[in-house]
Amino acid sequence: MRENAGLSQPRTFGLVAGLGVGAGIFYYKELVAAHLGLGLTPRIVMVHADVRRVMSHAAAREADQLANYLAALLGQLARAGAEIAAIPAFSPQVCAAELAAITPLPLVSLLGAISDEVKRRELHRVALFGARLTMETQLFGTLEDGDVDVIPARPEEVDQIAAIYVRVVEEGRASAEDYETLRSLAHTLIEREKLDAIILAGTDLAFVFNPENTDFPHVDGARVHLKAIMAELVR
Repeated sequence: MRENAGLSQPRTFGLVAGLGVGAGIFYYKELVAAHLGLGLTPRIVMVHADVRRVMSHAAAREADQLANYLAALLGQLARAGAEIAAIPAFSPQVCAAELAAITPLPLVSLLGAISDEVKRRELHRVALFGARLTMETQLFGTLEDGDVDVIPARPEEVDQIAAIYVRVVEEGRASAEDYETLRSLAHTLIEREKLDAIILAGTDLAFVFNPENTDFPHVDGARVHLKAIMAELVR
């Protein structure tokens, strides 16, 4: 394919992988496809994070320690030539503010991309699907601006969603039963709570839902983030 003469070459992108190996692979494949679709050659460097360390810091709300660790990884990406970076995972967002103050690279924010999409679509009542930490912190408070109500699922529903999410992360795939369970829960929540949408706030939910099989109003966090990344890379 001939490179698109109308677009300059993209900036070099740094991807923090390893926080769910499947999610990192998904981001890589989608970014490559998006570049090739524009007739561009991807410029991507990656670093592998210690997911156990990240999850330990996140669960303990050790924001400063986690930010320092992630900043060191971003420093490796910068030395490898990255000009802009992203972290394709939700749990590390517990230190988003602390990391923003010390990052050696500009970051395309996962939470920021979702927040922008919610505002663009004028959504006011939403619920979250994702890891337990993400659901219990209500997307780390990102949507608490007075115009958006994040409606919690019932405790037993949170347990069910969280258990499926852990399994999908560990296996790197979703079963038909996982899909049907989450799909049914989404429809139940939307009807019961009069929601505008479900936010798919887990990058590994890309293994469960895609644009073809998602038959309820939703915001796909991973795909919204990828769109924001590409916009920055070719801007």
